[in-house]
Amino acid sequence: MTGIANNPSNISDLAGSQPGTHARRRAPQPSAADRLTRFRNDVLAGLAQRPRTIPCKYLYDDRGSELFEEICELPEYYPTRSEVALLRSHRVEIAEALGRNVTLIEPGAGSGIKTRLLISALDRPLGVIPIEISPAALSQSAMELKRRFPDLTVEPIRGDFTDDIEIPQLAEDERRVIYFPGSTIGNFTPDERLALLRRFRAMAGDDGAALIGIDLKKDPSMLVAAYDDARGVTAAFNLNLLRRINRELGADFDLRRFAHRAVWNSEKSRIEMWIVSLEEQRITMGGNSWAFAEGEGIHTENSHKFTISSFSREASAAGFDSRAWWTDPAGRFAVLLLESAPVVGVD
Repeated sequence: MTGIANNPSNISDLAGSQPGTHARRRAPQPSAADRLTRFRNDVLAGLAQRPRTIPCKYLYDDRGSELFEEICELPEYYPTRSEVALLRSHRVEIAEALGRNVTLIEPGAGSGIKTRLLISALDRPLGVIPIEISPAALSQSAMELKRRFPDLTVEPIRGDFTDDIEIPQLAEDERRVIYFPGSTIGNFTPDERLALLRRFRAMAGDDGAALIGIDLKKDPSMLVAAYDDARGVTAAFNLNLLRRINRELGADFDLRRFAHRAVWNSEKSRIEMWIVSLEEQRITMGGNSWAFAEGEGIHTENSHKFTISSFSREASAAGFDSRAWWTDPAGRFAVLLLESAPVVGVD
């Protein structure tokens, strides 16, 4: 993995560079210009909607990724602690259920702390394929994996896991496991979750599986506190989106005139994050202009909360069978093992 730290933009070109692997052709990834064009188009489309909305993936530039790692350490933010406790208690059982020759594919890899915990318990893992939109986060995760597990094949891919990404095969007898911790699945609407789970089913293949973390339903006061912490780190994370739009797209958002809001939507069983205008104002960007009323918001993120049975039904609709599940001692968080279900043929 020589050179990752000095050239994070070329992380996705490192496939096949590890000892014992074969050179593999990677599907071309979008260029920086293409990514910027998509960002601009998504912002323009989102600000034209009512309510205004911007996809949550744009929260995760390098600074956003740093702030999210800080969020995970906050006393109010229970999901990370709960999931780590779950893994420490049950990782041996989970590893036994996954079996040998596992290739872990981790969309939205982030810092990879939970990935390393899981790998340490696996029996003869083949490798790990982290997929991450932030080059800095991907670089750090890949380097730490190679430091902790020098004999493990690491194939980092920089990209958006909601796009079509070609996943390299590490061995003919590999068992592909999609590892999606952190309840990131909760950021997607029901229709988006179905599409994403079907994508994971295709990645895993007929003999594969998915290991997915879900945040369980609980007292709304605990939920709101987790997404609106006293130190204001989550607020900085949310408002950083406006700073990114200003920097990359030339908008003129004044962050002092907006505020972070987190609200519980009981009907849809989700926390919603908003950026709310504190006064009447007008925003411009590249010849476009939008009037904001006082109290008008931009919807930036959802975090859906589940029961084990409700999520198992969703997984079944996407082609998975729910095989096992584990929870932390307080019952706040769960990890489900989903096996690829047989494909029913049509005569």
